[in-house]
Amino acid sequence: MYVEVVALPTLRSGVVDVHAHWLPRELLGLPPGNPLGGMNDRDGALFLGDVPLSFPTAAMTDIDAIVADTRKAGLGARAVSAPPFAFPVHAPSEADDYVAAYNERLADAVSHPDGTLVGLGLVRLDDVAAARRELTRLAGADGVAGIAVPPVVDGRSYDRGVLREVLGVAAGFGLSVLVHPMQLPRPEWDHHYLVNLIGNPVETTTAVASVVLGGVLEELPGLRICFVHGGGCAPSLIGRWGHGWRSREDVHRGSTRPPAESFEQLYFDTVTHDPQVLTLLRSHASPDRIVCGSDYPFDMAQPDPVGFLLGHGIDAATLEANGRRFLGMKAADGRR
Repeated sequence: MYVEVVALPTLRSGVVDVHAHWLPRELLGLPPGNPLGGMNDRDGALFLGDVPLSFPTAAMTDIDAIVADTRKAGLGARAVSAPPFAFPVHAPSEADDYVAAYNERLADAVSHPDGTLVGLGLVRLDDVAAARRELTRLAGADGVAGIAVPPVVDGRSYDRGVLREVLGVAAGFGLSVLVHPMQLPRPEWDHHYLVNLIGNPVETTTAVASVVLGGVLEELPGLRICFVHGGGCAPSLIGRWGHGWRSREDVHRGSTRPPAESFEQLYFDTVTHDPQVLTLLRSHASPDRIVCGSDYPFDMAQPDPVGFLLGHGIDAATLEANGRRFLGMKAADGRR
């Protein structure tokens, strides 16, 4: 049992984007063991190794630029987290300094006095004691609401082992958890950018299934966990999971309630790129668990995150309330 100690600073009024990225210039080299060659600036443009990322370096690294872009997008506030390349999963035992440096700089970056930005920090996922130490620091940091984590680590997800224990520690501290895919390579996805177009949704779907079928929310009812990109393929599979849960002992042994009931307790962002997919998500997810996302500043971002949602039946007040609820933060006027 842990005591909730997370700080609750104010958040600027307006729609909250829970899915955006920031990394300080001094940490562009990425954590130890990363196979991608680090990120680097070339004449104002950001590269991952030798691959252009197709956006200005400042959009990832410069807080003033991010604040300006947040206002330009019609958002009240934005939650920033590290890009998935910076998750400390390749050599985690060597990543403590990188994780601590990121979280320290994140706390400084989100200290903007008007509450435009809130942070989601990094944490190791291989060692519960190391994770608890970092989560303890994050819980006491003003403007930091939680952590961002990958959906799959070393072939496992959040229904067992260390990953599940980390969720328990985060929930005990009242910290939010944003689950973001890493584009794990597979040989059949080595062309057409399939590692993103197919890989990202599949990774996320795996994590949603592990949480739903593993009974995670039955054990941790206070956990606030959000899956990006509309939950990947999960909305289209919830009926299949339900059939399997009713029909097979190996599917329902980990949970005491049907998958659809647990699905309604999860948060999902709205980066779907398709109003029909958004409609499908809304038909399965709880209305108070759908939050605005953008994936700023990547080229796969939702270009008009607020307009996309307002144009397809979700009102701004609901989006603001849902975003603040997921992050556990107050509005600038004191509203929750």
